[in-house]
Amino acid sequence: MAAARAARGRSAIAPARTLKPVRFAHASERFLAGILDFYGIVWEYEPVEFALDWDEEGRPTAGFRPDFYLPGYGLFLELTTLRQRLVTKKNAKLRRLCELHPDLNIRILYRRDCASLELKAVLNAVEPAHRNDLPSTMAG
Repeated sequence: MAAARAARGRSAIAPARTLKPVRFAHASERFLAGILDFYGIVWEYEPVEFALDWDEEGRPTAGFRPDFYLPGYGLFLELTTLRQRLVTKKNAKLRRLCELHPDLNIRILYRRDCASLELKAVLNAVEPAHRNDLPSTMAG
């Protein structure tokens, strides 16, 4: 398997996305995948887990698995639209990940970011001839 990835020029942390149905952990992840598909952005769902802490014997005790990897951008995305308590915990894990891997390209998307992406996707789906029919605050 690793040889096949190497032959295709892919890194070990970015396995090729298959056409198998994806089982998302949350509806917001399914929504973001739809937005990425709409824009033709290739994505992989939870392709790798990064160890964040280890026990005395070197075994991982905590990890972080970003929701998406965008191979065309070398970018990991983590989506959070849940309760603030969970957002705070996720932000702490993201800070730890960045401490361990300062060169890792990762971004977190919050609820407001998803709402903005949704609006932009809707506006881009409207045929240009009908964009003038939109309220001025929505015309993009």
